[in-house]
Amino acid sequence: MKMSGKVVIITGAAAGIGKAAALLFAAEGARVHAWDVKQDSLDVLAAEGKGSITTHVVDVTNRKHIASAIEKIMASDGKIDVLINNAGITADALLVKMEEEAWDRVINVNLKGVFNCSQLVARPMIEKGGGCIINTSSVVGIYGNFGQCNYAATKAGVIGVTKSLAKEMGRKNIRVNAVAPGFIITEMTAKMPEKILDMMKDKTPLQRHGQPGDIAKAYLFLASDDASFITGHILSVDGGLVL
Repeated sequence: MKMSGKVVIITGAAAGIGKAAALLFAAEGARVHAWDVKQDSLDVLAAEGKGSITTHVVDVTNRKHIASAIEKIMASDGKIDVLINNAGITADALLVKMEEEAWDRVINVNLKGVFNCSQLVARPMIEKGGGCIINTSSVVGIYGNFGQCNYAATKAGVIGVTKSLAKEMGRKNIRVNAVAPGFIITEMTAKMPEKILDMMKDKTPLQRHGQPGDIAKAYLFLASDDASFITGHILSVDGGLVL
Protein backbone atom coordinates (compact mmCIF):
# COMPACT_ATOMS: atom_id res chain seq x y z
CA MET A 1 0.00 0.00 0.00
CA LYS A 2 1.39 3.36 -1.09
CA MET A 3 0.47 5.33 2.06
CA SER A 4 0.96 2.75 4.79
CA GLY A 5 1.60 4.48 8.11
CA LYS A 6 1.16 7.99 6.70
CA VAL A 7 -0.98 10.59 8.46
CA VAL A 8 -2.95 12.61 5.93
CA ILE A 9 -5.19 15.67 6.24
CA ILE A 10 -7.70 16.32 3.46
CA THR A 11 -9.76 19.51 3.52
CA GLY A 12 -13.17 19.69 1.89
CA ALA A 13 -13.38 15.94 2.37
CA ALA A 14 -17.10 15.45 2.91
CA ALA A 15 -18.06 15.14 -0.76
CA GLY A 16 -16.84 15.05 -4.34
CA ILE A 17 -13.11 14.96 -4.96
CA GLY A 18 -12.26 15.25 -1.28
CA LYS A 19 -14.40 12.25 -0.34
CA ALA A 20 -12.94 10.16 -3.16
CA ALA A 21 -9.47 11.08 -1.97
CA ALA A 22 -10.21 10.26 1.66
CA LEU A 23 -11.50 6.79 0.76
CA LEU A 24 -8.62 6.12 -1.65
CA PHE A 25 -5.93 7.17 0.81
CA ALA A 26 -7.55 5.10 3.56
CA ALA A 27 -7.60 2.09 1.22
CA GLU A 28 -3.89 2.67 0.60
CA GLY A 29 -3.10 2.43 4.30
CA ALA A 30 -3.15 6.07 5.40
CA ARG A 31 -4.52 7.37 8.67
CA VAL A 32 -6.88 9.96 7.16
CA HIS A 33 -8.14 13.07 8.91
CA ALA A 34 -11.04 14.48 6.94
CA TRP A 35 -11.86 18.16 7.42
CA ASP A 36 -15.08 19.83 6.31
CA VAL A 37 -17.83 22.12 7.57
CA LYS A 38 -20.62 19.58 6.95
CA GLN A 39 -20.99 17.32 9.97
CA ASP A 40 -23.70 15.08 8.48
CA SER A 41 -21.64 14.35 5.36
CA LEU A 42 -18.55 13.74 7.49
CA ASP A 43 -20.49 11.17 9.51
CA VAL A 44 -21.36 9.31 6.31
CA LEU A 45 -17.73 9.40 5.22
CA ALA A 46 -16.53 8.08 8.58
CA ALA A 47 -18.95 5.16 8.31
CA GLU A 48 -17.72 4.35 4.80
CA GLY A 49 -14.12 4.59 6.00
CA LYS A 50 -14.74 1.83 8.56
CA GLY A 51 -12.44 3.19 11.24
CA SER A 52 -9.61 4.45 9.03
CA ILE A 53 -10.99 7.99 8.66
CA THR A 54 -11.26 10.47 11.52
CA THR A 55 -13.46 13.48 10.87
CA HIS A 56 -13.11 17.04 12.11
CA VAL A 57 -15.48 19.96 11.58
CA VAL A 58 -13.05 22.59 10.33
CA ASP A 59 -13.68 25.85 8.52
CA VAL A 60 -10.44 26.58 6.64
CA THR A 61 -11.05 30.32 7.04
CA ASN A 62 -10.97 29.91 10.82
CA ARG A 63 -7.44 29.56 12.17
CA LYS A 64 -8.69 28.50 15.61
CA HIS A 65 -10.54 25.56 14.04
CA ILE A 66 -7.39 24.56 12.15
CA ALA A 67 -5.09 24.88 15.16
CA SER A 68 -7.45 22.85 17.35
CA ALA A 69 -7.70 20.04 14.78
CA ILE A 70 -3.92 19.95 14.35
CA GLU A 71 -3.48 19.73 18.12
CA LYS A 72 -5.82 16.71 18.24
CA ILE A 73 -4.02 15.00 15.36
CA MET A 74 -0.62 15.52 16.94
CA ALA A 75 -1.95 14.13 20.23
CA SER A 76 -3.35 11.01 18.56
CA ASP A 77 -0.82 10.36 15.79
CA GLY A 78 2.26 12.40 16.66
CA LYS A 79 2.88 13.65 13.12
CA ILE A 80 1.38 14.96 9.88
CA ASP A 81 2.86 13.60 6.66
CA VAL A 82 0.53 14.99 4.00
CA LEU A 83 -1.79 17.97 3.70
CA ILE A 84 -4.20 18.13 0.75
CA ASN A 85 -5.74 21.59 0.41
CA ASN A 86 -8.83 20.45 -1.47
CA ALA A 87 -11.54 22.70 0.02
CA GLY A 88 -13.06 25.13 -2.45
CA ILE A 89 -16.26 26.93 -3.40
CA THR A 90 -17.68 28.86 -6.32
CA ALA A 91 -19.90 31.95 -6.47
CA ASP A 92 -20.09 32.69 -10.18
CA ALA A 93 -21.23 35.93 -11.78
CA LEU A 94 -20.19 38.34 -14.49
CA LEU A 95 -17.87 41.08 -13.30
CA VAL A 96 -20.50 43.82 -13.48
CA LYS A 97 -22.96 41.69 -11.47
CA MET A 98 -20.61 40.12 -8.92
CA GLU A 99 -21.26 41.13 -5.34
CA GLU A 100 -18.26 42.09 -3.22
CA GLU A 101 -19.34 39.46 -0.69
CA ALA A 102 -19.10 36.75 -3.37
CA TRP A 103 -15.57 37.88 -4.27
CA ASP A 104 -14.45 37.94 -0.64
CA ARG A 105 -16.03 34.59 0.24
CA VAL A 106 -14.38 32.71 -2.62
CA ILE A 107 -11.00 34.37 -1.95
CA ASN A 108 -11.21 33.51 1.74
CA VAL A 109 -11.99 29.83 1.27
CA ASN A 110 -10.04 28.98 -1.87
CA LEU A 111 -6.91 31.05 -1.36
CA LYS A 112 -6.64 32.24 2.22
CA GLY A 113 -7.74 28.78 3.34
CA VAL A 114 -4.71 27.32 1.54
CA PHE A 115 -2.46 29.82 3.31
CA ASN A 116 -4.02 29.14 6.72
CA CYS A 117 -3.77 25.36 6.51
CA SER A 118 -0.34 25.30 4.89
CA GLN A 119 1.19 27.68 7.42
CA LEU A 120 -0.17 25.90 10.48
CA VAL A 121 0.55 22.39 9.21
CA ALA A 122 4.05 23.29 7.98
CA ARG A 123 5.22 23.85 11.53
CA PRO A 124 4.76 20.24 12.76
CA MET A 125 6.02 18.99 9.38
CA ILE A 126 9.24 20.95 9.83
CA GLU A 127 9.63 19.59 13.35
CA LYS A 128 9.13 16.05 12.05
CA GLY A 129 11.68 16.54 9.30
CA GLY A 130 9.55 16.77 6.18
CA GLY A 131 6.23 16.22 4.50
CA CYS A 132 4.11 16.89 1.46
CA ILE A 133 1.57 19.61 0.66
CA ILE A 134 -0.77 19.25 -2.30
CA ASN A 135 -2.91 22.19 -3.38
CA THR A 136 -5.95 22.16 -5.64
CA SER A 137 -5.83 24.65 -8.47
CA SER A 138 -7.85 24.36 -11.70
CA VAL A 139 -7.42 24.71 -15.43
CA VAL A 140 -9.47 27.87 -14.86
CA GLY A 141 -6.54 29.24 -12.87
CA ILE A 142 -4.33 28.82 -15.94
CA TYR A 143 -6.70 29.88 -18.71
CA GLY A 144 -9.47 31.87 -17.00
CA ASN A 145 -13.20 31.33 -17.47
CA PHE A 146 -16.27 33.36 -18.34
CA GLY A 147 -18.15 34.48 -15.23
CA GLN A 148 -15.56 33.15 -12.79
CA CYS A 149 -13.12 35.99 -12.20
CA ASN A 150 -13.18 35.36 -8.43
CA TYR A 151 -12.70 31.60 -8.75
CA ALA A 152 -10.05 31.95 -11.46
CA ALA A 153 -8.18 34.50 -9.34
CA THR A 154 -8.02 32.08 -6.42
CA LYS A 155 -6.88 29.16 -8.55
CA ALA A 156 -4.20 31.27 -10.25
CA GLY A 157 -3.17 32.40 -6.78
CA VAL A 158 -2.90 28.79 -5.64
CA ILE A 159 -0.39 28.19 -8.45
CA GLY A 160 1.70 31.11 -7.25
CA VAL A 161 1.54 29.91 -3.66
CA THR A 162 2.49 26.38 -4.72
CA LYS A 163 5.58 27.44 -6.66
CA SER A 164 6.68 29.88 -3.96
CA LEU A 165 6.29 27.36 -1.15
CA ALA A 166 8.09 24.70 -3.17
CA LYS A 167 11.13 26.98 -3.34
CA GLU A 168 10.82 28.00 0.30
CA MET A 169 10.08 24.63 1.88
CA GLY A 170 12.36 22.37 -0.16
CA ARG A 171 15.23 22.92 2.25
CA LYS A 172 12.91 21.63 5.00
CA ASN A 173 12.25 18.43 3.00
CA ILE A 174 8.66 19.46 2.30
CA ARG A 175 7.43 18.96 -1.25
CA VAL A 176 4.68 21.28 -2.51
CA ASN A 177 2.71 20.52 -5.69
CA ALA A 178 -0.71 21.25 -7.13
CA VAL A 179 -3.31 19.47 -9.22
CA ALA A 180 -5.29 21.47 -11.80
CA PRO A 181 -8.53 19.56 -12.48
CA GLY A 182 -10.53 20.06 -15.63
CA PHE A 183 -14.27 19.43 -15.81
CA ILE A 184 -15.05 16.92 -13.06
CA ILE A 185 -18.48 15.48 -12.31
CA THR A 186 -19.27 16.25 -8.68
CA GLU A 187 -22.46 17.10 -6.80
CA MET A 188 -22.09 20.68 -8.01
CA THR A 189 -21.45 20.07 -11.71
CA ALA A 190 -24.00 17.26 -11.91
CA LYS A 191 -26.74 19.89 -11.49
CA MET A 192 -25.74 21.61 -14.74
CA PRO A 193 -28.04 21.38 -17.78
CA GLU A 194 -27.54 18.27 -19.89
CA LYS A 195 -26.54 20.35 -22.93
CA ILE A 196 -23.68 21.94 -20.99
CA LEU A 197 -22.48 18.54 -19.80
CA ASP A 198 -22.58 17.23 -23.36
CA MET A 199 -20.72 20.28 -24.64
CA MET A 200 -17.92 19.81 -22.11
CA LYS A 201 -17.59 16.14 -23.03
CA ASP A 202 -17.42 17.00 -26.72
CA LYS A 203 -14.63 19.51 -26.03
CA THR A 204 -12.58 16.89 -24.16
CA PRO A 205 -10.29 14.83 -26.41
CA LEU A 206 -10.74 11.75 -24.23
CA GLN A 207 -14.50 12.10 -24.82
CA ARG A 208 -15.62 11.63 -21.25
CA HIS A 209 -16.19 13.67 -18.13
CA GLY A 210 -13.63 13.56 -15.37
CA GLN A 211 -14.56 11.71 -12.18
CA PRO A 212 -13.53 12.53 -8.59
CA GLY A 213 -11.38 9.39 -8.56
CA ASP A 214 -9.29 10.77 -11.43
CA ILE A 215 -8.19 13.65 -9.23
CA ALA A 216 -7.86 11.49 -6.11
CA LYS A 217 -5.39 9.26 -7.97
CA ALA A 218 -3.35 12.31 -8.95
CA TYR A 219 -3.25 13.36 -5.30
CA LEU A 220 -2.12 9.85 -4.39
CA PHE A 221 0.71 9.89 -6.90
CA LEU A 222 2.00 13.28 -5.73
CA ALA A 223 1.76 12.25 -2.08
CA SER A 224 3.55 8.94 -2.58
CA ASP A 225 7.23 8.09 -2.73
CA ASP A 226 6.78 7.68 -6.49
CA ALA A 227 6.87 11.50 -6.63
CA SER A 228 9.74 11.95 -4.17
CA PHE A 229 11.72 14.17 -6.58
CA ILE A 230 8.77 16.26 -7.76
CA THR A 231 8.05 19.67 -6.27
CA GLY A 232 6.66 22.94 -7.57
CA HIS A 233 4.73 21.11 -10.29
CA ILE A 234 1.19 21.87 -11.48
CA LEU A 235 -0.33 18.63 -12.73
CA SER A 236 -3.26 19.22 -15.11
CA VAL A 237 -5.79 16.39 -14.99
CA ASP A 238 -8.33 17.43 -17.59
CA GLY A 239 -8.61 14.79 -20.31
CA GLY A 240 -6.94 17.17 -22.73
CA LEU A 241 -9.71 19.79 -22.35
CA VAL A 242 -7.37 22.77 -22.73
CA LEU A 243 -5.18 21.46 -25.57
